[in-house]
Amino acid sequence: MLSTRRLAVFGLLASALAAASPVFAQDYPTRPIRIIVPFAPGGSTDIVIRILAGQLEKELNGAVIVENRAGGATTIGMSAVAQSIADGYVLGAANISFGANPSVLKSMPYDTAKDFAPVSLVARVPLVLAVHQAVPVKTVKEFIAAAQAAPNTMTYSTAGHGSGSELSMGLFAFLTGTKLVNVPYNGGGPQVAGVVGGHVKSLFATIPAAQAHFASGVLRPLGISTLKRDPTLPDVAPIAELGVPDYEMSDWIGVVAPAKTPPAVVDKLNKAIARALQVPDVRARIEKVGTQVEGGTEAAFDAFIKKEFVRWRQVVDTMGLGIK
Repeated sequence: MLSTRRLAVFGLLASALAAASPVFAQDYPTRPIRIIVPFAPGGSTDIVIRILAGQLEKELNGAVIVENRAGGATTIGMSAVAQSIADGYVLGAANISFGANPSVLKSMPYDTAKDFAPVSLVARVPLVLAVHQAVPVKTVKEFIAAAQAAPNTMTYSTAGHGSGSELSMGLFAFLTGTKLVNVPYNGGGPQVAGVVGGHVKSLFATIPAAQAHFASGVLRPLGISTLKRDPTLPDVAPIAELGVPDYEMSDWIGVVAPAKTPPAVVDKLNKAIARALQVPDVRARIEKVGTQVEGGTEAAFDAFIKKEFVRWRQVVDTMGLGIK
């Protein structure tokens, strides 16, 4: 048992650390900040984080470096974040896999709920339900009817297990009671190519990956996954308005820090991100790649992540999307 004197010393140390945190935040950053993106360069998350990093350098008056560490369904990069010193100099770019992986993956090298501190939601990434031009459906209701009339014949491509494209169709099937056939590919590019080539009938795709094929008519967009239309596809209505009222889904992009990062530092980062996202040029560049600017407080992002854990556990378990 600890002596009264030792307890008093620990109490004084804790108080001193708490008092020092705001002072540390005032000086922060004094060296480059790294944001680890758990994907290869070129995807939506990587592009948005690089746009954000450029503006954060101005907001924080310090260097912000983006580092790509792909692999392991994002667990390689996020593990590096979780194991870093909790001082605000190593951050991670989280996306939908962050909330879904605890349900999708059999084992994880970290505890997603305990090993990270939410900093800010940055953007949402709408996905579009689409079919190959040869598929004889033109609306979401017709898609559902065709899938219900012939269970396990409507194929859909995904960018891999745990990807936004797989989870979005899993949620769709869950809410509509349809039985579809998953055809996984290794990445978003091959996923779209599988449908464009006529090998697979349907998919949920990000707007940048599929927009040229919408314009050419090879892919027919049926509905968008978010509750609001995207300005790049103004004629495509939300799926929630087209027969599936409870459907709302988007891939998303956010910033997290290692757990126990000083709250004052997390708050300073959150406010810097909020300011960055209000810069007109930054917003325009983010929206140009088919994403919707979000932002918000640390508490709001924390609540959002917790809801993601619950939602994807239910969908993954019901639809059998987990990796055994």
